[in-house]
Formats: sequence, structure tokens, C-alpha cells
Amino acid sequence: MTEQMSAPSTALRSGALGVAGIVFLVLAAVAPLTGIVVVASLAIALGNGGGTPMSFFLVAATLLLFAVGYAQMSKQLVNAGGFYAFVVKGLGRTGGLVAGLIATLGYNFFVVGTIGTSGFFMQTIIRDLTGFDLHWIVWGLISIAVCFVLARIGVDFSSKILGVCLVLEVLMLVVFDVSVLVQTGYDVSAFSPKAVFGGSLPIGMLLAATGFLGFEATALFSEEAKRPLRTIPRATYTAITAIGVILGVTAWAVVSATGVAQAQSTALEHLPDGDLIFSLAEKYLGGPLTTVMQILLLVSLFAAMLAFHNSAGRYLYSLGRARILPHAFARTRPSGAPQIAGIVQAGFAAIVAVVFFLAGADPMVTLVPAMLGFGTLSMLILQGLAALSIVVHFRRQHDTRWWSTFIAPGIGFLGIASISVLAVVNFDIVAGSQELAIRLMPLLLALALIGGIVYAAYLKRSRPAVYRGLSADLESFSNR
Repeated sequence: MTEQMSAPSTALRSGALGVAGIVFLVLAAVAPLTGIVVVASLAIALGNGGGTPMSFFLVAATLLLFAVGYAQMSKQLVNAGGFYAFVVKGLGRTGGLVAGLIATLGYNFFVVGTIGTSGFFMQTIIRDLTGFDLHWIVWGLISIAVCFVLARIGVDFSSKILGVCLVLEVLMLVVFDVSVLVQTGYDVSAFSPKAVFGGSLPIGMLLAATGFLGFEATALFSEEAKRPLRTIPRATYTAITAIGVILGVTAWAVVSATGVAQAQSTALEHLPDGDLIFSLAEKYLGGPLTTVMQILLLVSLFAAMLAFHNSAGRYLYSLGRARILPHAFARTRPSGAPQIAGIVQAGFAAIVAVVFFLAGADPMVTLVPAMLGFGTLSMLILQGLAALSIVVHFRRQHDTRWWSTFIAPGIGFLGIASISVLAVVNFDIVAGSQELAIRLMPLLLALALIGGIVYAAYLKRSRPAVYRGLSADLESFSNR
């Protein structure tokens, strides 16, 4: 009896999240305002200019096709391992282990990057608005510390905080969109072949795809969802559609405000200072609301950090439960939040950020491109592996639902695979840096592939129970 009472908990809190809660967690990771200020500006400048709205809509359509198969797989699988669990189901234990390593690296690197972006913009914006100047590393460490505390309280509490942040972000974008519509109107020529295929549509779609990163986190919260077999597919469809509409419509407002024909040249002029959206906000919203937008950008960056901290912690938790990482990572708090995994994740992110700081690295020149660039590439590769796994899994089962288990997810896989190849080839654009060390970072994926294969062979030979447990762990959560 005493041993049972003192045994540490390894269970997440089931039934904590509904569709809305999961969508809030996912959209907060996407950070719509940050997506417009950063991603849309880059896509217009370096991609297909005035045709950028179509890039967002095409990526949304591709991901919705993938989501058709994703929904079918989600009805069979409930696991906090997210896409790692999908790959185990479709490509086997070794493939799943490789995916787990890529996901763990990608999400944890992403959190490090958010320390840099959050710290930099907090220092800059707060200094400009108040005159109070605190170094970016201090702001960044304060932010990750607050995220850590909020995450320990519980995922349902995090979803409420993120929900408030998300509503404020989206409201600001809606006000901007309506202001452009009333004052200028939306230019339908943005969807003409001349605009869509002007500049570089492939680069436009690649950059637009980075605006959707985070939608895949819906599966990570399946063990904490109410009626997960229905909740996760609905949350996924809702998240992708919402991201596509928010980013696509606002990008349309932006290119209409600049003029479709002049959109790319205007975005290129503002690229060095990254102030395209704020300059338009000054014109269409006025000074006071532009200041509010700047403050909400800080809120957006913090929300993204909290959401990615939650996601990264759940990958560490899941791999710990499967005993791929130390089993202590699977311990949870009474609130159901991962305990040791959360500490390790926040500690890792903080330490790496401090190392960059001590090395004298500029956060926006070195830290952010390296971490966010690699995190972006990792998540694209992870999405592609999951899409392939869905197709392979249902073909092995000889499933007769050809549209939902083969055609739609197959087209989605081809689209995601194409974007992933573009991301590798154009990693300097994804990362926003020409530094050789940063351009070589995709090689870490090759190391993850080799490491995963070698580690899987070791487990199969020397720790067969753990190797078998990679799939057994999935089966124990698949019938809820």
C-alpha cells in the first residue's frame, strides 16, 4: 500500500481539453500576428509578391488533404507521442525512433529560438515605448521561466491563457483587415495567374508553409483530450482552416494596401528593418493602435513560447515513457503536467540561449536563425514522415476507403515532401542567414537518421523489451 501511494505518477490528465482548448494551444504556437509580421512579409518579399495570399491558401489545401488521412489515423491512435506515434504505426519501430529524435530536436531547438525572438523584441519594443532598457537575454530567461510555471499548473490552464492571447492577436488582425477593406478595398488581381506565378511561387509556398508550423501538435494532446477519437480530428481541421483563413486574408489585405504589382518591391524595401506591417498599420490603424499591435506582438511571441514548451515537453515525456529517454521523464505532477520533462526542456532551452549570449552572438543574426531554422525544417520533415506513414499503414490494412486513406493523404504527402525538399535546398532562406554553420545545420537530420537506426539496432539486440515497447506503448492508449 505504501509503495503504491509513493509511486510517482506517469499519467497525463485525461479529459482536460476540448476542441477549443486544443485549437487555442495549436494556434498560439502558430502565433498569427507573428506569422503576419515575419512570415507574410518574407513570403511577399522573397516569394511570389502580390500573389502571396494564394500561397497560403494552397498550403492550407495541401494540409487539409493530409488531414483527411490524419483524421482516420487519429481515430485509431491516442498517444502523447504525436507524429512519432504515427510513424511507429506506419513505418515501424525504427522509423518511429528516428521521427521521435527529429521531433525532440526540432521542438526543443524551436523553444531556444523563441527565447531569442521574445527577448530581442521585448528589449526593443519596451525600450522604445518606455525608455527602460533590459538586455534581451534577461527578458528571454524571464519569459521561459514564466512559461515553465504556467505549464506546470496544467495544460488546461495554459490553454486558457493562450486562448486570451490568441483572441487579442486575431482581433487586431481583423481590425487591420477591415480597415484596409474599407479604405482601399481588396484587389482580386492578387489571384490572377500573373500575380500568383510572379516572383517565385515555390519559395512563396515554402515560406507560407512555415506559417502553419504547430498545427501538428494537435496529436500531442490526444491523451489529455475529451473524447480524443473525435476531438483530435476536429481540432486539426479547425486549426488548419483557421490558420489558412487568418494568414491568407490578412496577406491579401497587405498586398492590396501596398498594391499588388508593387507588393514585392515594397516588401523588399522594408525587409532590412522588418517593419512592413507596422508601416501599414500606421497608415490604416493610426499611431495608438500600432503601439497596441507592437505590444500584442510581444504577447504573440510569449504565447508561441508557451505552446512550444508544452509540445516539446510532451515529446520528452512520451520518449521517457517508452524508455527511449530516461524513464524519469515520464513523471507527471498532480495537475497531469509532465514534471521532469518540463524541467529538462526549460533548462535545456535556457542553457543553450545563455551559451549563445556568453559567446557574444547576436540573437537575430545567429541564435534565432539557427534554432528556428532547424526547428522549422525538422517539423516539415516530421509532417512528411507522418503523411507517408498514414498511407503505408492503411495500405497494409488493405483499407477500401481509397479517398480518405490513400488519395487525399497521398496528395498531401507529395505536397509536404515537395515543401520539405525546398526547405533543405533553400535552408538559408528558411533560416534567414547565409552563415556557413547555419546552412550546414540540415546535416543534423542525417545524424538523427543514423543515430535512430543505430540506437534501434542496439535496443533490438540488447534491450528487446524496450524495443518491443515502442509499439506496445501505443497499443495501450489506442482504444480510448
